[in-house]
This record gives sequence, C-alpha cells and structure tokens, in this order.
Amino acid sequence: MVRLLGPHDRLLSTVEKQYPLVDVHVRGNQITLEGDPAQVAAARRLVDELLVMVRGGHDLGEVEVTSSARILEQGAGSPAEVLSQAILTSRGKSIRPKTLGQKAYVDAIDDHTIVFGIGPAGTGKTYLAMAKAVQALTRKEVDRIILTRPAVEAGERLGFLPGTLTDKIDPYLRPLYDALNEMMDPELVPKLLASGVVEVAPLAYMRGRTLNNAFIVLDEAQNTSPEQMKMFLTRLGFGSKIVVTGDITQIDLPTGASGLQLVTRVLDDIDDIHFARLTSDDVVRHSLVGRIVDAYTKYDAEKQARQYARENGLPDPVEGANREERRRGLPRDRATRRPRPGAGGR
Repeated sequence: MVRLLGPHDRLLSTVEKQYPLVDVHVRGNQITLEGDPAQVAAARRLVDELLVMVRGGHDLGEVEVTSSARILEQGAGSPAEVLSQAILTSRGKSIRPKTLGQKAYVDAIDDHTIVFGIGPAGTGKTYLAMAKAVQALTRKEVDRIILTRPAVEAGERLGFLPGTLTDKIDPYLRPLYDALNEMMDPELVPKLLASGVVEVAPLAYMRGRTLNNAFIVLDEAQNTSPEQMKMFLTRLGFGSKIVVTGDITQIDLPTGASGLQLVTRVLDDIDDIHFARLTSDDVVRHSLVGRIVDAYTKYDAEKQARQYARENGLPDPVEGANREERRRGLPRDRATRRPRPGAGGR
C-alpha cells in the first residue's frame, strides 16, 4: 500500500487529479472509490493496473500514474504490460519506457535500421537510445557503440577553451558521458573508451568513415546542417543501427537550415527508416516541463500565424482571437445590448 500511494500520498493525489469526480479514501489496506459511476469505474481500472505494476516490482511515480490513465483512456492495452518492458537494469534500477510514446519509440528502434526520435526536452529521446545501445552491446548484437553530437554552442560564446583537443570538446559531450556512467559500471566505462568499444566523438569526426557492426547515436541533431546530416547518415555500414535524436524547437545554429528539419521531408517515405515523434505527454521530468513545452509550442504557433498574416496582408489572427475571447467573457446581454426606442437609450 505504501508503494502504491507514494510518499505523502503523492500518487493518490495524482489519481484524484485524473478523475476529479471521484473521492478516494484509504483505510488500512482498503481503498474506497466514490462519485461519478463512469469515473469510478475508470479509476478502479487504473488502481488495479497500478497494483499489478507494484506487485511486479515496478517503481511508481507520477509519470507512471498519468501514463497509465492515458493508456487506459485510449484503449491501448494494459499499462502493466505496455510499461513493464525493462531495457536495462543498472545498480538495482530498471530503465524502461514510461509513456506510450516512449514505448512506441523503443519498439521502433528494435524494428528499424534508422530511427529519428524527435520531441521536446525531457521525453527520454537520448536516454532511451543510449539504453538500447548498451543493451545491444551487452547482447553482442553489435561490436561497439558510437555516440556523437555536433559541437554547437547553445547561444553562448565559450571562446578558446584551454587544454588539449579532448579537453575542448568534452563540455559538448559531457551529457553522453553522464548517461554512460549511469547505465554501465563507472569503472568499466574508461576501459571501454580506451579500447574503442565505446566511442564518444563530435560529429566532425564521422566524415570519411564506414561504421560496421555498430550502434550509433547522434544527439542534438537539430544543430546539424543538411550537409552534416547527409554525411552522417551515409556512414551506415553492415550490421549497424542508427538512432538520431533532436528537438526542432531548440535549434542553436547561427545561420542556415537544420538538417533534422529537412530530413523529415526528404526521407519520410523510405522503408526501414522511422520517425518517432514524442510530445509533451511523454515528458518524464518535472510536471512543469510539459506545461513549459506546451506554452512555447502555443507561442511559436501564434508567431507563425502572425508572420503569415503580415506577409499576405491579412488581419492579425491572434489579436482577433483575443478580442473574440474577451467578447465571449462578457455577459450575453452586455455583448449584444442595443438602445431600445423610447427607453431613453437605456
């Protein structure tokens, strides 16, 4: 019961948020649901699924509760089955998909040679891709792992960093090292790096190579140019798999188009290439992150609509929508009232 409810009954509160017309009461080992019959039935299905997950050794968090409720609502199967696939177990912690979108992303990596994971921050694009890479190496499906990302500054000028070439590029590759150390024995990682079984390198180092029997992950792909993206994808050799991850809403390129944006149009119809699109529903960080992503998405859509209207001589659509919302917010008789004859204008 303690694992089901969470610390300070946090998971219980999450269940109540999912079904606001249901009152949840807990006494001892008994849970009572009261309220709207339809929502009570839905809440009971959710609690039953959460119990199965807890009994199966699944550590629950708010993300698992909301994801399970969404899976049941969409009729996409049993959350206990959908979210129970563990990719890796490292230091007693299981790495597994936590949302329906993440599950589809992981399945696509199993089924396709090249997979693009596109979505906002916090959706597990890189983390799950690296977990699949370590899994493939452990199972001897590949001989090595290659992790790469473009060395592009995120709006800051870092200047001439001191040290060797490795010291200069390490800050760009640090997130990949951190994930490696979390998924593998930290004492083993330096040995694998020294032997070349695991390689972490900037994208520029990929030119002119053919990568056979490797699991290759390109991170922060939104910061590649179209030429770099073409160069990278054509490094694919026999027995290899490529996962490309990126967030097209966080492009740090100073000029020019993003290779990730272009490739979605160029390669969309090619077999054995899959585009997995994650959304704010798949964010597994703090709940605020999903709301921040949605707010920026709305802002960008309004910005594009205004730009289109200006270029085509149309009225501002956002201002028009705001006026309509303000009008609807008034009482109906005030919004439509007209002076009546003989009423003194009242």
